[in-house]
Amino acid sequence: MGRASPWVVVFDLDDTLYLERDYARSGFAAVGEWAERELGLAGFATAAWALFESGQRERVFNRVLEATGHAADPELVARMIGVYRSHAPDIALQDDARAWLRANAGRHGLALITDGFREAQNAKVEALGLRGLGFAPVIVTDEWGRDWWKPNPRAYRAVEEHFAGAERRFVYVADNPAKDFLAPRALGWETVQIARPLRVHTGEAPSADHAAARRIESLAQLDAALGLETAA
Repeated sequence: MGRASPWVVVFDLDDTLYLERDYARSGFAAVGEWAERELGLAGFATAAWALFESGQRERVFNRVLEATGHAADPELVARMIGVYRSHAPDIALQDDARAWLRANAGRHGLALITDGFREAQNAKVEALGLRGLGFAPVIVTDEWGRDWWKPNPRAYRAVEEHFAGAERRFVYVADNPAKDFLAPRALGWETVQIARPLRVHTGEAPSADHAAARRIESLAQLDAALGLETAA
């Protein structure tokens, strides 16, 4: 084992460490089981996934219900959303994420900052076993409330406070330039966009201040992008 690194590598979650589309498919399956049991509605998961794959990702539950002759009343849709967000997700780390974490175990400070509804995000963290892989702190911004979601800088400052007392260099690795990089750039962090080919958010940065300093397609490229010293 080489010497300790001054880096704190902070990751986003969705489409950074695993594919968000896998969570959607898992959630549709859970809702489909519920819909067949509670409503006698078969084929929900298949229909919802077809919409998602076609790029129709707004009001998916409403669309499927209407297409199958069920009234998409708000109460029913809310129940389905609740099933979706509360299910135990069938997801896994991407191979490159697993390999990077294994190769760098104990080398760098490691933290997570993720937006999204807290019940769902905490279920993802649990399913991926991130706390057992050395992530600390794990910050689900919705634990503080929606006002604290990115690009609010609170979560980034909390990471800095966690690692206070030693000279550190911070980098945020995430996928979505619309919100992920504005705050860490303002704080002087390094920023890396991971643009996975199957990511959900494919838009470009709305301004130069929102853009990451570097762009990669796999975490296998992260060390080279930052000049990180890898484990011996």
